[in-house]
Amino acid sequence: MKEFELKYGCNPNQKPAKIYMHDGSDLPIQILNGRPGFINFLDAFNSWQLVKELKEATGMCAVTSFKHVSPTSAAVGKKLPIELKKACFVEDIEGLDENPLACAYARARGADRLCSFGDWVALSDVCDALTAKLIAREVSDGVIAPGYTDEALEILKTKRNGSYNVVVIDPNFVPVEQETKQVFGITFEQGRNNFKIGEHLLENMVTANKVLPEDAKTDLIISLITLKYTQSNSVCFAYDGQAIGVGAGQQSRVHCVRLAGGKADTWFLRQHPKTLALPFREDLGRPGRDNVIDGYINGNEEDVCADGIWQNYFTTRPEPLTEEEKRTFLDSRTGVALGSDAFFPFPDSIKRAKASGVSYVAEPGGSIRDDLVIDECDKNGMAMAFTGMRLFHH
Repeated sequence: MKEFELKYGCNPNQKPAKIYMHDGSDLPIQILNGRPGFINFLDAFNSWQLVKELKEATGMCAVTSFKHVSPTSAAVGKKLPIELKKACFVEDIEGLDENPLACAYARARGADRLCSFGDWVALSDVCDALTAKLIAREVSDGVIAPGYTDEALEILKTKRNGSYNVVVIDPNFVPVEQETKQVFGITFEQGRNNFKIGEHLLENMVTANKVLPEDAKTDLIISLITLKYTQSNSVCFAYDGQAIGVGAGQQSRVHCVRLAGGKADTWFLRQHPKTLALPFREDLGRPGRDNVIDGYINGNEEDVCADGIWQNYFTTRPEPLTEEEKRTFLDSRTGVALGSDAFFPFPDSIKRAKASGVSYVAEPGGSIRDDLVIDECDKNGMAMAFTGMRLFHH
């Protein structure tokens, strides 16, 4: 396939639109089902790079959930503890523990379920039937992978009344070194960001605490590779083999941390005993439960426990999750890793990170206030590495 004509570009008024190879060669993809759009392909190609690099860096299969050209999460194929299975709505899945790719998908899709609504999925490995079954029961736009088993493809083809977007990519495709794009009719050209992310970036420990357990190294690598494909400014909280909070596209670094930290807090609180025990009505679907859980934890648009409201969602009125209960639960969580795509200019980001259980930090360094940031880490017993590598992505 030399080119593929799109229905329209970013918006319906942006026509004509297509994708093609600048040198006239064949596209490295095949569309097995559906008709992906402009933004679908932006998500597909960015997300594929993320999981490909994550597998190369960790040796584990990887999955990411993308929305509007930034990841909501990324994860590797580690088993899920029972509380996380319940929070991700996969406690009923037989054979999950024996399927690393399905575990990675459950983690990635379950990290930020509100933001993953209508997502694009990327798989580092061939999609199998169990992973396809998990994808099929979520609201999603499409998936990209290096292959699909026959059974998996048949399952995915039934999704969205047969219109679900399924794309296969050549895993051996290597893009050209120079990349270009146009803005306002002006062509930009730059070398691809081929910098390899791995444990070697974590050797320059600048804090008094220089201890980085192996699990923390993996989580920091996950956060950094996730940031490489996240719209800047951005930070990423990671824990137990997955990104649990991504703050993307903020002009202020501390706003990134607040946004991502809030998402990480919600991820933890979805596993609070009170949240897991919410008595949902059987007729309330999964997306509806996600919205109610978010309201229960964060007290958003309505008090879901209030009289006259709880009846819409629950069989019995649940007890609210108090601020004191939330703080006590979150204070018991430590060992979270935090990556940043550029240096922290002030120690305020570290103070906010501490409230979400951060123990390990990786950032480029290079601020005139590095000493203040290091000092704040030392006050909180954190271990921080200066990577010397910026990860802006636009």
